Amino acid sequence: MIALILKDGTEKYEQDIRELAMAFCPGEPFIYEERSDVKLRIEAGKRPSGGFFVSVSEYPDSGSSAEEYFELGDCRRDNKSAVKLALYRALNKITGSTLPWGTLTGIRPVKIPEAMLERGIEDDSIRRIMKDTYLISDEKLDLIMDIAHREHRVLSEIDYREGFSLYVGIAFCPTTCLYCSFTSYPIEKWRGRIHDYLECIRKELRLVRECQLREGSVLYGRPLQTIYVGGGTPTALPTEYLRELIEIIREETDMKYVSEFTVEAGRPDSISPDKLDVLKEFGINRISINPQTMNQKTLDLIGRRHTVKDFTDAYELARSKGFDNINMDIIMGLPGESLDDVKHTLAEVERLRPDSLTVHALAIKRAARLNTERENWTKVKRADVDEASAMTELGAETAERLGLKPYYLYRQKNMAGNQENVGYAAEGKINLYNILMMEELHTVIGCGAGSSSKAVLKNEDAELYGGNENRVERFENIKNVAEYLPRIDELLEKKRRFLMGEREKN
Repeated sequence: MIALILKDGTEKYEQDIRELAMAFCPGEPFIYEERSDVKLRIEAGKRPSGGFFVSVSEYPDSGSSAEEYFELGDCRRDNKSAVKLALYRALNKITGSTLPWGTLTGIRPVKIPEAMLERGIEDDSIRRIMKDTYLISDEKLDLIMDIAHREHRVLSEIDYREGFSLYVGIAFCPTTCLYCSFTSYPIEKWRGRIHDYLECIRKELRLVRECQLREGSVLYGRPLQTIYVGGGTPTALPTEYLRELIEIIREETDMKYVSEFTVEAGRPDSISPDKLDVLKEFGINRISINPQTMNQKTLDLIGRRHTVKDFTDAYELARSKGFDNINMDIIMGLPGESLDDVKHTLAEVERLRPDSLTVHALAIKRAARLNTERENWTKVKRADVDEASAMTELGAETAERLGLKPYYLYRQKNMAGNQENVGYAAEGKINLYNILMMEELHTVIGCGAGSSSKAVLKNEDAELYGGNENRVERFENIKNVAEYLPRIDELLEKKRRFLMGEREKN
């Protein structure tokens, strides 16, 4: 347990302090009171002699403490950096640990060097700023600079600022995995309402199309450039409903400028020859089939009702159907897995040779069963910082041998070993949607329960939302399917207001 004692104006940096402390001490709960039975006590406030301090003390009282000083000015961003640098130095002295990402706790670290590249800043200057400001390791700095340059080249070839992307969320899965916190429901329980769900998506897509044609909308005149159907597991839908879904998308959207159409076929136990035939028939040019691990004991533990052989059979079936752009997702730091288990998974991945590979570090979200039922998993081995780092490095080495280069990256809270998620792809097989969505470079409209929309403002859009450019406006769909279905008309009206910039009525 960690106690946070914040005063004298440092309360406004509570989230920044808490997130950095979580990175040093993952899984520790926080309290906001003076207590002697805590693991660490973090105090921040103003010194009588001027300036501010952050103090970290280790308990039970071992006499181990560290104090660092910082100044606060008028710039919120600079103040946040100063607080985090001071806290990092103090936590480093107490724990003896360093973090590969330094003080960076945000989701999108690549956005920082990417923005500097856009302004024409040279690599050497970017590296110096990143090291001095964030204390990032050389290894992670090399990674994000590589990705930033690759993204920069890819994006220079398209007019992404003038377009938008579409995300369609299918909130159903064969089962719910132990680590999952996404909006998903067992398909069997909802089989009788699937058509109703798809008709709600039709209504959302119809609204999107109307707003493309309506002057004053944030979508007015924007071409649709990429489509991503995710979930849940879209291929959990029975074949006739999968066909209905794709038909609805094609009927209700203008496909003229769509260059990329991805469907997650993530669970091998949801894949069949006829479903792959449907995807092929309708021109889906990228699919994702995700093993997560190639170790059967782990698949059983995390609640995936398929075997390793089921995965390889599904992958080889997709290849036989002519799919030449297949992604695999794997997760590092799964419960009970050792470095040898990860090596086995990666050897199998290398044998199958996917066109892209996404290497995730396990992030235990608040809503995941691995967290809500944590008392059931206390005896299951978890990867420590060194193991998680070694696992991530093995993933990068495997991708390199396969000729796959890193092209996008994001981070989450409570990630194993303070690591990251990285997408690797062969030349010509980069998923453009992943870059555009993750770096928040253009508008993405989400349809379906639990999806979200992001309006990335350009000059003429800014007036709709109060006159401020260079920011993102967000809209969240209803998460619960049982509420999404009967409240679809209410949702559509709120979404229409969002797309028309009627911000005060949202």
